[in-house]
Amino acid sequence: MGDLAGKAPIIVLVRPQLGENIGKAARAMLNFGLTEMRLVAPRDGWPNPSAGPAASGADSVLNDAKVYETTAEAVADCANVYATTVRKRGVTKPVVTPEQAADLIASRDGRSAILFGPERSGLETEDVALAREILTVPINPDFGSLNLAQAVILCAYEWSKKADGTLVQPTAEDALPPAPQEELEGLIAHFEQLLQPRGYFQPPDRVAATRLTLRNILTRPGWNHLEVRTLRGVLSSLGKPPRDT
Repeated sequence: MGDLAGKAPIIVLVRPQLGENIGKAARAMLNFGLTEMRLVAPRDGWPNPSAGPAASGADSVLNDAKVYETTAEAVADCANVYATTVRKRGVTKPVVTPEQAADLIASRDGRSAILFGPERSGLETEDVALAREILTVPINPDFGSLNLAQAVILCAYEWSKKADGTLVQPTAEDALPPAPQEELEGLIAHFEQLLQPRGYFQPPDRVAATRLTLRNILTRPGWNHLEVRTLRGVLSSLGKPPRDT
């Protein structure tokens, strides 16, 4: 993360009810590079046997999770606290989106924590009062029903966009580089070789324009070596006499 390495927000689950949801939250965190989880008075105690299977491999997050009795204790070392809630609950504080919160976390000194309330009721007023800002997700006004892991993953994803360079687009490493120009020239020549005797380049006064259009079509996609070789194989097959069946 470069200069942002020490600024990754802490995810604080306040009085979570189900071990399964804690595991899903851990899974959401690790997908986007967050590793520090704190739990405030989990209803069924900790560790919870239901958390591990739901984490789907994010065991490191669960194993390092710290447990606190109160929310105040959980964020005592944090200079910047954000409370996720859809309601202000009578507390007047600035309201930010996950994207705006990520910007603030990256720009501010000190550690940051994002609070998530119990699945059924959300954060209490006393929890929200500890926060510097209220964090809300823009959502369908007719149906605002995010579960705990969904809320965590939205915040984690927005942070990951700030900490670019640490995550990898899954398909990016699999992409082959574009084929060199000489391979494309060979492909174009192969097309022309097969099309010429079949009278494709007609009428004579349109030959140059037709060849140019064909070249533009074949060079536009950015074929890689394997794709060019495959197309050459297709053309070679089409150029052979049909087999007797």
